[in-house]
Amino acid sequence: MLESLGSLGGTPWVYVIVSLSIVLDVFVPILPSGVLVIAAATTAAGTGTAADTVGGAEVTVHSGAHLAEILSLMLCAATASVLGDMVAYRLARRGGDRFDRAIGRSRRLATAQERLGTALTRGGGGIVVLARFAPAGRSVVSLGAGVAHRTVREFLPWSALAGFAWAAYSVSLGYFGGHWLGTSWMSTALSVVALFAAGSAAAFLMRRPERHTAH
Repeated sequence: MLESLGSLGGTPWVYVIVSLSIVLDVFVPILPSGVLVIAAATTAAGTGTAADTVGGAEVTVHSGAHLAEILSLMLCAATASVLGDMVAYRLARRGGDRFDRAIGRSRRLATAQERLGTALTRGGGGIVVLARFAPAGRSVVSLGAGVAHRTVREFLPWSALAGFAWAAYSVSLGYFGGHWLGTSWMSTALSVVALFAAGSAAAFLMRRPERHTAH
């Protein structure tokens, strides 16, 4: 994967591939969009540094162009995340009864939808941010907001914040992993583990109120 993305580095195709993966994984959560973002950031970090000698000591010189590439990747990932959220939200909002019946058949999805509606009504849409990191949480939140007919004004700002937070975290993992450990499978693997750890933590935090209520 790193070799493939490396060969695409500096071309628009890497942004197209990453963006499509992020947009579509709201419908197919098994797509490795987070892994692609990390791999692209790792590759950019590795190709954006060079060794130079100053006073007999080797130092690392960072390319401003590649730092701009990192920022562009972050903006691209955040934008694609919000776009995917809004597409799912619109489809669920227009689908109405069909999506409502599908969610109603799952106790987990129904509970998540109810909690989401309450949180957005109270202005506490932090659950949208948490859900962006949790496995399949983005799908539940985006579809649930549409089915519950939450307004764009209620949902969009939190979706934007969630997309930016997720993109910044994922790109930072890839960038610093590639900078410190080099462009290797090891650095990418460790970054992916950190991403999944954040997802597990987010899923745990989302379940805590539910458990507390049960007691």
